[in-house]
Amino acid sequence: MPDNYDYPAAIDLDEDGRHVVTFPDFGWGATEGGTPDEALSEARDLLRELIAETMRAGGDLPRPSPAAERRPVVVPPLPIALKAALYEAFREAGVSRRRLARDLGVAESEVRRMLNPDHATKAATIDRALHRLGKRVSVSVGRAA
Repeated sequence: MPDNYDYPAAIDLDEDGRHVVTFPDFGWGATEGGTPDEALSEARDLLRELIAETMRAGGDLPRPSPAAERRPVVVPPLPIALKAALYEAFREAGVSRRRLARDLGVAESEVRRMLNPDHATKAATIDRALHRLGKRVSVSVGRAA
């Protein structure tokens, strides 16, 4: 289970001079922009969708590779990073949705919503579920790129 969801991005110029961003760790998906900054702004949305689609498909999220020199690192939006952490902790624990719901004192439908990358869930709710699964949330703040 990754301890963060910050992924290095590759930026290449296409034949029209647009900056194309991909995430080698995922192996699929691309976005673009007229400038590197614009492309990286779009890349954040792409990363959110790559994580969400992997979760929807029930797949394993790739471990972010070490940041390579000259490769920018893209940080996903906080809500999807928290959802990804819960998704992976849930899978690692090997418990059922019903069992987690019982442990949290909520309906199973609430656990389904917590694990759904498209459903808004409060950070405190995810934190509580992660704690129940033996994990804790740690936040760090760094310089904006």
